[in-house]
Amino acid sequence: MSLDAIKSLPDVLASAKRITIKVGSALVVDAGSGVADAAWMRGLAQDIAALMAQGKSVLLVSSGAGALGRRYLGLTRKKLKLDEKQAAAAAGQPRLMSAWEEAFQTVSLKTAQVLLTREDTEKRRRWLNARATVDTLFDLGCVPIVNENDTVVTEEIRYGDNDRLAARAAQLVRSEALVLLSDIDGLYTDDPRRNASAEHIPLVEKLDASIEAMAGGANAQAGVGTGGMATKIAAAKIAGSAGCATIIASGQTIRPLSNMARFTVIRPQASASAAYKAWIAGTVVPAGKLMLDDGAVRALRNGKSLLPSGIVEITGQFDKGDSVSIISPAGDEVARGIVTYSAEAIRAIRGRGSHDIEGILGYTSGDEVIHRDDMALV
Repeated sequence: MSLDAIKSLPDVLASAKRITIKVGSALVVDAGSGVADAAWMRGLAQDIAALMAQGKSVLLVSSGAGALGRRYLGLTRKKLKLDEKQAAAAAGQPRLMSAWEEAFQTVSLKTAQVLLTREDTEKRRRWLNARATVDTLFDLGCVPIVNENDTVVTEEIRYGDNDRLAARAAQLVRSEALVLLSDIDGLYTDDPRRNASAEHIPLVEKLDASIEAMAGGANAQAGVGTGGMATKIAAAKIAGSAGCATIIASGQTIRPLSNMARFTVIRPQASASAAYKAWIAGTVVPAGKLMLDDGAVRALRNGKSLLPSGIVEITGQFDKGDSVSIISPAGDEVARGIVTYSAEAIRAIRGRGSHDIEGILGYTSGDEVIHRDDMALV
């Protein structure tokens, strides 16, 4: 099968190094047969392979487990009880992953399943673990395929729809672009299915109340999804707060990224890196302090990560994934960052070389106590 490069992409997508793509149930599941649409999935796999051939990392957020499981289990009623929804998800998820695995095999790419709950992207330790897993999958050339772990979540603790899940996943992996593929080619001034005079909006520089008012309700025509334009705008706000641009486009062609003729781009207010570091520096209350020697302070100011060898003293009790304040020998705060080890572990390894970590702790979470990507100088 041909892996021709995608010749024309929106600027924010062409320049992105990490991309999150979300596809809805109506695209993945054939409405007539109730089984996975193999031809469409192969087409998207071709597009993703073309992006990865350009050196990009791609995270795929895929709906469809519930819809596949409904048909497989014979659950034909439109409204299901929670336990029935969870049963459908349990039956449908392996079928969804099998279909994606077959699709990506045609372009010689490996896939990996990542099932998330809301706590995985809201509790810092679990967030850090999930991010490390996905980063490793990217390094290994895999396509991580994300879905909500519907089998175990309840209505009170779930994301609510996969548009929001995709936005949180984009935050998690520090994507510069989030692509939401559905049955409509972007944002309109009104619902184009009801109003033929509705105008397409190609670019949104800033999300405000007027833009949110244009978003309609859920997609009643497709019948298998939970989202609509309103959830896509909500997702764009989440992604934009992390410096990630959002592209809303139609997925109703065999190679939707290659044929993205019309779409809406919603710009973020800052770059992904700047937004993340601003969050670390200004909105997180540090859980403890790390006192450094002069050499470590100089290294941080030169853009290096914090290694255990430069740590002199630890104050406070904190866990892996918490934010801490980094203090110079003079007592000044020089940075804040997200630690990869707990306070207890750092006390055990402070002043030692990175090569000693595993021998002292019996495990390693990496050479750095705080990676430079997770640190903001103040």
